[in-house]
Amino acid sequence: MPTAASSPAPRRGRGRPSSPVLTADGITTEAVALLEERGQDGLTMAALARRLGVAPSALYNHVATKQDVLRAVQDDVNRGIDCSGFGRLPWDEALAGWARSYRDAYERHPALVPVMAVTPVRSAPHTVEMYERVSSGLLAAGWPAHLVTNVVVAVESFVLGSALDTQAPADIFDPGDLAASAPGVTTANAARPEGDTARAAFELGLTALLAGLRELRSSAR
Repeated sequence: MPTAASSPAPRRGRGRPSSPVLTADGITTEAVALLEERGQDGLTMAALARRLGVAPSALYNHVATKQDVLRAVQDDVNRGIDCSGFGRLPWDEALAGWARSYRDAYERHPALVPVMAVTPVRSAPHTVEMYERVSSGLLAAGWPAHLVTNVVVAVESFVLGSALDTQAPADIFDPGDLAASAPGVTTANAARPEGDTARAAFELGLTALLAGLRELRSSAR
């Protein structure tokens, strides 16, 4: 009778495993982590496969290219952005709510800002839905069609820059030993209220942006 040490290992059951080794959510989660650690250049299909503990060939069964991974990451973050104000609130209030939610989403994932800025929206259902609600809401509010996409891009550019600003150190404008040659910067820094300065700057910029957009809409009608 064979001893325990010599007993053969149990054979793997036939058929597919009860749950897949890879899932779309799992791939996206690890891709986000890799982007946050190494940046966009550090996200390669080989690096993602290693992180997931699979062969690259297994990964390619789920996503064909790195661009597919980036689009999935973008779509996953954008799914959480609130644009429900369009069709329910005045266009400027809806736009402000969207901008705040958008900024908050990318404040949590600042490393993804370069991804959002350059990744086409095609085949990204949540992202397309977001832009559709915003664009349709602006059109319904009387914005000329030829201005709508530029309004979206203007707000988006401001929002993504503001999301990056949340990562800036508190002393980013401190001129250090050059203070004597920058009295204006030194005076402004000293007068700036303490607290969440990135949020305060965002709200100031959003107020100014909306004021300009209201004036533009009035003159374009």
